[in-house]
Amino acid sequence: MTHTPPADVPGAAVRVDQDGPLLHVRLNPSPGGTALDGATVDALVVVLEELHERPDIRVLVLSSLGEDFCPGADREEYRAALATDSTGAALRRIGDKAHRLCQALENTHAVTIARLHGRVIGAGLALAAYCDLRAGADTCQFRMPEVGLGLPPAWGGAMGRLIAEAGSARIRELMLTCDRFDALAARRMGLLHRVAPLDRLDHVIGTWTKPLLRRSPEALVLTKRMLAGYARAERTADAGLLDSHLLASHLAASRSGDAATG
Repeated sequence: MTHTPPADVPGAAVRVDQDGPLLHVRLNPSPGGTALDGATVDALVVVLEELHERPDIRVLVLSSLGEDFCPGADREEYRAALATDSTGAALRRIGDKAHRLCQALENTHAVTIARLHGRVIGAGLALAAYCDLRAGADTCQFRMPEVGLGLPPAWGGAMGRLIAEAGSARIRELMLTCDRFDALAARRMGLLHRVAPLDRLDHVIGTWTKPLLRRSPEALVLTKRMLAGYARAERTADAGLLDSHLLASHLAASRSGDAATG
């Protein structure tokens, strides 16, 4: 494998390695900082936006160097944003960045593959759902905990994507109950395409990347565009652009209520 230096991304929040037309993008959480924070979102957006000028990159594998793929968004970052700006404007900017990231994943010309292990929670599941293909270790644990935390499930505008991928009945149940579910359940509902033991996960990813890299680049891009177009047609009432406003207004109102009763 040939390696390129890491992309110029804020805070080295991700590691980027290139192997010909294959790009490995690895979340690189700091010790004790495993949540999906603003620096990581910014870094991923930079990588994906740079791909507009990199038609040679045909496949992107998204994984994590942490003990989990991603245990969710950084709620401390939300609290800090509200503490500095009680109007919720700073929080909306955080939410808008998440939406921008998810749209960049969906719209990039490269075929995106999520390599999942450990916990895949909340925003981590939303991030994975926007990848074209998803493979997970058989020990993966999934959860959508937002309602249990008193929050709307509004990260990245992912509700529409999750419903399109797994069906409204299953996503409704999991969002309302906040139940944990395992890799086999995720596979049955379509949130995972493949499940394998952790030590075989890279092999499974390879069974996708090798044939994809032999395909016609033009055919891959056109097929991905067509699939994205049909998926969006099923989400004609997608309110994802409003999600950052919904989250900000909910948290700002909750904070104001706490202050009034304190």
